[in-house]
Amino acid sequence: MLGEGNESAAIEALAAYPKGLQIGGGINDINAPVWIQRGAQRVIVTSFIFEEGQLVHDKLHQVADAVGRENLVLDLSCAWDDGNYVVMSDRWQRATNLRIDGTALKRLAEHCSEFLIHAVDKEGLSDGIDKNLVELLGRESPLPTTYAGGISSYTDIEAIEALGKGRIDYTVGSALDIFGGTNLIYADLATRTAG
Repeated sequence: MLGEGNESAAIEALAAYPKGLQIGGGINDINAPVWIQRGAQRVIVTSFIFEEGQLVHDKLHQVADAVGRENLVLDLSCAWDDGNYVVMSDRWQRATNLRIDGTALKRLAEHCSEFLIHAVDKEGLSDGIDKNLVELLGRESPLPTTYAGGISSYTDIEAIEALGKGRIDYTVGSALDIFGGTNLIYADLATRTAG
């Protein structure tokens, strides 16, 4: 739910596919249980657990306690910054003090059941994936992890499967024909992933 005025559409979507969708955008410890009750499979949280670019452990505990670890996805979307992948918050505009590495992923895995990680520098460009990030996630992530950013072809998808050691899921956006892309056909991709 990025932006204003989409709550009713989110409620409608959850009602149409109960326990089949995850929801994010403005999720906090107060509204997270409400979205679970409305039918979300899991809630996705990023900015709530940061203040002024700093991870706030109390807030992480609060939201995990509010819905249970099994219902929480942490969005650790990141950008390359001075030799490290750094989590971005506040609509990807603010670099945080949290680096994506094995130690951080293991520590955060105690509070959630899944990670969602956009390669911010690649997002929406459809010009190829961040191979180094996918490889890092395949090597270090202790939880189910979904990668997003730059996917433009089946070659990129095959690279995610190889570099991620078969452990990394992915999302495709602007490269899909239903969003105006030309390289990936939604019906073909849906059939490929179902098989």
